[in-house]
Amino acid sequence: MRRPLVILVLGAILGLLTAAATYWSMTAHHRALLRQEQPELAWLRAEFKVAPEDFARISALHQAYLPQCAELCQRIASCEARIRTLLDQADHLTPEIEALLLEAAQTRVECQKNMLEHFFQVSRAMPPEQGRRYLAWVKEKTFRMDHEPGPPGEASHGHQGHH
Repeated sequence: MRRPLVILVLGAILGLLTAAATYWSMTAHHRALLRQEQPELAWLRAEFKVAPEDFARISALHQAYLPQCAELCQRIASCEARIRTLLDQADHLTPEIEALLLEAAQTRVECQKNMLEHFFQVSRAMPPEQGRRYLAWVKEKTFRMDHEPGPPGEASHGHQGHH
């Protein structure tokens, strides 16, 4: 009776050690990126092989962009919260709801314009080939138009990408 129990315990310990080692090795790269000075930009440095002097310029652009982005996101969230409050009390589209929808839409346009300008600035801070590749990545991954046709029956009106 004792021998099967020992084998079971040793097997469980070996399994746990194997799982821990696998996790540790599979996440090592990501954990290293998170320990860098600006982890939110580490992917860009790695993916586009950005030289230190280019990365310094990109980091400065990023730091300058963050407050603008946060302020616009806060304005959009505020409009949406006010719209939800009004919708809870409404049984039809009121001029106040319509005005808030327009304000939120205009703020989204301002946000998207700022975001695109930021992307262009970042691309110009890179060597030309890297900048073109970065813009292609941005176009594909982060800035999909909300009303592009999708597969039949699939709604595509959600916020697809941001920053």
